[in-house]
Amino acid sequence: MKNFSMICLITAMLLMPWEQMNACTGITLTAKDDARIVARTIEWGGSELNSQYVIVPRGYTGRSYIPGYTLEGMELVAKYGYVGLAVEQKEFVVEGLNEAGLSAGLFYFPGYGKYETYDEKRKQQCVTDFQLVSWILGTCATVDEVKEIVPKALIVAIDPRASTVHWRFADASGRQIVLEIVDGKPCFYENKLGVLTNSPGFEWQMTNLNNYVNLLAGTAQPRKWGVSQLASFGAGSAFLGLPGDVTPPSRFVRAAFYQTTAPTPATAEDAVRQGFQILNNFDIPVGVEFADGKIPADIPSATQWTTATDITNRVIYYRTMYNSAIRCIDLSRIDFSHVNYYVAPLDKVKKQPFVPVEMPK
Repeated sequence: MKNFSMICLITAMLLMPWEQMNACTGITLTAKDDARIVARTIEWGGSELNSQYVIVPRGYTGRSYIPGYTLEGMELVAKYGYVGLAVEQKEFVVEGLNEAGLSAGLFYFPGYGKYETYDEKRKQQCVTDFQLVSWILGTCATVDEVKEIVPKALIVAIDPRASTVHWRFADASGRQIVLEIVDGKPCFYENKLGVLTNSPGFEWQMTNLNNYVNLLAGTAQPRKWGVSQLASFGAGSAFLGLPGDVTPPSRFVRAAFYQTTAPTPATAEDAVRQGFQILNNFDIPVGVEFADGKIPADIPSATQWTTATDITNRVIYYRTMYNSAIRCIDLSRIDFSHVNYYVAPLDKVKKQPFVPVEMPK
């Protein structure tokens, strides 16, 4: 009954109008020491997502749901151990990293994707969209392996009425791909830029960047218009026109601009800090996505958590709406052949402490 209630909650979340929903933003950074970092936010202003992290040992066996909320789908056997961040219940991992250095993440994609129709005869091949990340992390080491196995599965929505999603996969080589399922067919795109948001599709988002070819870092030089002398009011005028709203196309452009104009950090830890700093620009306050101030939940932020994953050194960093302190899970310190399956909330205490500054005596 508990699992059924949680699934109903996540289904209700997916069925709500998109403008009142998630607004995931992903970026990619590479340090001078060749460490590769993928970072992202996850938003939902309708309720707390009950976020938790999951440690899955090598050899762990689970099973996918099928429509109707029964565990009768594909058997999910973890060839690789992994750490995942889940929402609503432990099976719904939406971001994670495995011991082979493969990162996987789910991003909402409403109105543009369409999964294959569920077929009872193929239920042993069935993987729900909210369990695809878990399946991939437990099965694959590279993006090539992802591209090979995805077409063999029947990927369906946990509820056929719900919004579709798309996915980002990145491996230790630095290669990154986006998976979108359109008209029942998996479509893979090489993501050399390393940015991802939501709808429309990835190809459209990349094409749309051409509308902002005029944007430059820095400050525009003074110039004359006829007899009038024009000069910038302050720094940053070279990128006037950078969209600042929270729609997916605007966030895609803004993320691409901030990512590509950022200086190359020296080390992996520097890149992680830079990733969090860039993604500060994508925090969404509770309320802006709801008309007439009809805020449905008493939570601090619509951006419920932000992660930065160091693929090279196998470390996941995260902060939450309850605590902006950056915490980390180091996969190199986990023996995936002996560790037990483990689940814990991202926040044990849902309030960030204020630390008094030490005063002189």
